[in-house]
Amino acid sequence: MKIKVIFFIAILFFATNIFAQTSTHAVKISTDMGDIVVKLYDETPLHRDNFLKLVREGFYDSLMFHRVIQTFMIQGGDPESKNALPGAPLGNGGDSLTRIPAEFNPALIHKRGVLAAARDNNPEKASSACQFYLVQGKVYTDSDLDRIETRRGIPYTQAQREIYKTIGGTPFLDQNYTVYGEIESGFEVIDSIAAVQKDAADRPLKDIRMKMTVLY
Repeated sequence: MKIKVIFFIAILFFATNIFAQTSTHAVKISTDMGDIVVKLYDETPLHRDNFLKLVREGFYDSLMFHRVIQTFMIQGGDPESKNALPGAPLGNGGDSLTRIPAEFNPALIHKRGVLAAARDNNPEKASSACQFYLVQGKVYTDSDLDRIETRRGIPYTQAQREIYKTIGGTPFLDQNYTVYGEIESGFEVIDSIAAVQKDAADRPLKDIRMKMTVLY
C-alpha cells in the first residue's frame, strides 16, 4: 500500500508540473500603482536575454503603460512615451531596434499574468524589441475554447483548458504573439492599472510610469 501511495504522488507531481516553465531570472517592475515581479522563461531565450539587456541598461525607466484594456491586457515599453505630451498617440516607438524572432511554444499559453511581446503585422510575427504586455484576461468556457481551437487550429490540453476556465487569460493570442514570462507577484497591480480612466486610444488619462530592476 505504501509503495502504491508513493507511486501515485509521483504521478500527480509529474502531471501537475509537465507544463511548468523553468526560470532563472526575475525582474521587478515598479509602477506608480505598485510593484510587479515577473519571472522570465528559459524556454524563450532570445526574448529573455533581450528583455534583461534592456532592463539592465535602464531602457524602461520612466516609460509609460500607454495602452490599457480591462479584461484584456496592459501594454508598455514604447520609448516615445518617456517624453510624450498628454493625449499624444503612442505605440509605434522602438521600430529602430532589431525585431526578436518569434519563439512560439505550445506549452506557453496566454494565461492571466503572463508577459508577452507586442508586435506589428510583419509576416514572420517577429516581436517588438521593447514593447510588451501583461495579460489580465478573463475566464473562458469549454465552448469558447472549442471555437478558438476550430478557428485557429490550436489544440489545448485538458490542463490548459482548466487554466483558461479558472484563472482566465487571452487564448485567442496563443501561437500568434510570443509569451516569455509570467507574474510571480503583483496581480492586483495589473487589475488596478487596467481599471484606470483612459482616452479613446486606450491611453490612461493620468500617466502610469515604470522603473525596472533585475532581481536575479
